[in-house]
Amino acid sequence: MALKDEATVLIDLHTHTYPKSDDSFVSADELVDSARAAGLDGVCITEHDDFWTPDATAELTRRHGILVLPGAEINTDAGHVLVFGLHRYRFGMHKPTFLRAEADSLGAVLVAAHPYRRRFLADPGSDPDVRAEMLQRAVSDPMLRLFDAVESRNGRGTDVENCFAEDLRRCLARPGTGGSDTHYGHQMGTAATLFQRRVTSLDDLIAELKAGRMRPVDLTTARQPVPSAC
Repeated sequence: MALKDEATVLIDLHTHTYPKSDDSFVSADELVDSARAAGLDGVCITEHDDFWTPDATAELTRRHGILVLPGAEINTDAGHVLVFGLHRYRFGMHKPTFLRAEADSLGAVLVAAHPYRRRFLADPGSDPDVRAEMLQRAVSDPMLRLFDAVESRNGRGTDVENCFAEDLRRCLARPGTGGSDTHYGHQMGTAATLFQRRVTSLDDLIAELKAGRMRPVDLTTARQPVPSAC
């Protein structure tokens, strides 16, 4: 079965570029070129606590011939959150309730990024009972319920970490997304989000994320993550 057809769109929702993200080693032009070479239909640039303007991403779209959309990755007390539809950082966004209020006021969408971090440890997590306890503790965190979706496939995460994220997503009854979390050019093309409908703008992206008409894809195997039982 083909991964996608003409009615679907494959977009990487989680990437970083230098110098806006000081831990990245790829420029915006290099990133977009890598996304196009990987066969993606689009890419979102989500810097750490910083934003690209719609005009700047529109210029990247024009220059490279592939859809480029702005977002950000905000560091909050509940972990990192991908935001789409906000365009500037305001003090207080580190508080999930404040960030949720900002998103609601502007019609933006929030996605919990790599939610296994600070919630799952692979070594003790190899014990099924310990893993179940970790999962239950994460599910019980009310802050996670403030987010519209969960990144259940992160290109820099291990299989066991991403499996935990997928189980967490299912238990929270949230739709899932995928992204490469690119900081180096070679990381592009590892994970993305397959949208069921065409996405040609930021408004389209937000609408599809809110509707949950998408799924994460592991591009190294071209398969949707296989969930485990909660």
